[in-house]
Amino acid sequence: MKKTIITVVGKDSVGIIAKVCTYLANNKVNILDITQTIVQGYFNMMMIVDANEATKNFEDLATELEQIGEEIGVIIKAQHEDIFNKMHRL
Repeated sequence: MKKTIITVVGKDSVGIIAKVCTYLANNKVNILDITQTIVQGYFNMMMIVDANEATKNFEDLATELEQIGEEIGVIIKAQHEDIFNKMHRL
């Protein structure tokens, strides 16, 4: 299974989760786990997704998610699970 970690950070506004989840569903990316918090008006979400059946390659998904983030005023990053784990290892 090709797992991908998606992070979304920025000022909270209506529709952030809906926009990201709709994009993923439209591209056959399955959400395995999701957590989100809002602290003093700032939105933070982390998703673990399965991109095995994705209709686009990883680079296109990551680029388009970044573009969606720009449109809605947040920063969206997608990383392969192994890269994420290496970057966040203690």
